[in-house]
Amino acid sequence: MGQMMDQPLLISSIIQHADRHFGDNEIVSRRVEGDIHRYTYHDCHTRSRQLANALGTLGVKMGDRVATLAWNGYRHLEAYYGVSGSGAVLHTVNPRLHPEQIAYIVNHAEDQYLMFDMTFLPVVEAFAAHCTTVKGFIALCDRDRMPADSKIPNLLCYEELIAAASTDYEWPLFDENSASSLCYTSGTTGNPKGALYSHRSTILHSFASTMPDSLNVSGRDSVLPVVPMFHVNAWGLPYSVPLTGAKMVFPGPALDGKSLYELFEQEQVTFSAGVPTVWLGLLNYVADNNLTFSSFKRTVIGGSACPPAMMKTLRHRYGIEVVHAWGMTEMSPLGTSCTLQSKHMGLSEDDKQAKLEKQGHAIYGVDIKIVDDAGLELPWDGKTYGNLLVKGPWIISSYYKQEGGSVLEDGWFPTGDVATIDGDGYMQITDRSKDVIKSGGEWIGTIDLENIAMAHPAVLQAACIGVFHPKWDERPLLIVVKRASFDVTREELLAFYEGKIAKWWTPDDVAFVDALPIGATGKFLKNKMREQFKEYKLPTA
Repeated sequence: MGQMMDQPLLISSIIQHADRHFGDNEIVSRRVEGDIHRYTYHDCHTRSRQLANALGTLGVKMGDRVATLAWNGYRHLEAYYGVSGSGAVLHTVNPRLHPEQIAYIVNHAEDQYLMFDMTFLPVVEAFAAHCTTVKGFIALCDRDRMPADSKIPNLLCYEELIAAASTDYEWPLFDENSASSLCYTSGTTGNPKGALYSHRSTILHSFASTMPDSLNVSGRDSVLPVVPMFHVNAWGLPYSVPLTGAKMVFPGPALDGKSLYELFEQEQVTFSAGVPTVWLGLLNYVADNNLTFSSFKRTVIGGSACPPAMMKTLRHRYGIEVVHAWGMTEMSPLGTSCTLQSKHMGLSEDDKQAKLEKQGHAIYGVDIKIVDDAGLELPWDGKTYGNLLVKGPWIISSYYKQEGGSVLEDGWFPTGDVATIDGDGYMQITDRSKDVIKSGGEWIGTIDLENIAMAHPAVLQAACIGVFHPKWDERPLLIVVKRASFDVTREELLAFYEGKIAKWWTPDDVAFVDALPIGATGKFLKNKMREQFKEYKLPTA
């Protein structure tokens, strides 16, 4: 037996460390109220302990679930530590879901209390009466911002709770495998399913995510997480940033290009993370106003594949390093990140770009493989497509309350993604298994087709789906939103594919639309598109 201290890996240790060693480093938040709020890691730790005391006074016990419906901000960060650190379970709820879905999730989680930003008062009023386990609702505001005539039962004021609670609180020690937080995924069939993380899995994920070839967070950074704290715990940044003592900048509800740019410049943000749709708005604002970035040097893009055209714009026009990353709610979420190795430094710019467009190498703690439909492992040759499986200490073994029964296949979690892995171990998602187009018995990955379309100067957004074909079963239909003041024809877009892919992969038709349906996590809703175009008649049919 080794002779090391037996010290559990607990989330409370992160905020304790941040206070003790980086106590005067800043946390900056654009509040729902519209102003800019500033305080320190010491302040955050103090108020997190007050919150833990207040929850105890309300009767919240070890293992009880406490929900949040909130933007990225300092009060939400206090809940991350005050709830989980006390031994309760933080349940971050996506406010972009329909009120009926939120009520289902809150009831399924058996949440005891629900904390919410005032932006979401109408949403909470719409579902509060349907929540059977919630004992009270906590408005994340001062007393003077409390609604005068709300119908929400047992409505409490967060700042009053905090002010009345003592700062004298000792974080409890308990089993590191205890549940810490709960996130529901919309990526499964049927009702959303919960991924229940542990303190141990969260700490290990935080260690791994800060590594140089992962998210590469350091104390020299000013970090602005655009990815919401209600979307897989903002990819773990509320843990990994305090762990390093980096400056934290929260954008609140203002995620438009102008608001983000102003905050980036004002707070000298060096690093950010978010989904491609957010960067599209920011880049359009910067380009339209002939602006540049003075401090922004690195971004992690995930959630869905980053279009190569966007990556090239960020890299070559603005000098921003783009790290492609991939993961899932079921993976806490980080699984791979794409950075070059020393042996790639001598490659041509085009070959480097091709490498960086992949989702990347597994980070330590995660293992990956691709298999055929019979479960046999497939070669890592960069060409063979297979079903992607993963395993690791921050990947779920089952969904919350055993929904759907056992999900593992011989100890591996089936992601539902189709991917290739090259000889260097770099993985590339070619599609979701439910989105891949099966044409004449062969698979066509839609992501490549979408990326090519996005490289056309007249295309703002593009998605590709399979539609019925009497001979080939399915053929690709490209659905496009054009840029304002640009025009492009069907024929021009289809000709744009020539020489870039196998000829039989070329879409059979193009449909121009005003907007593409986007889901609660910023991804395109292909199920909605398939429903919209289910009667579509291809010209080749």
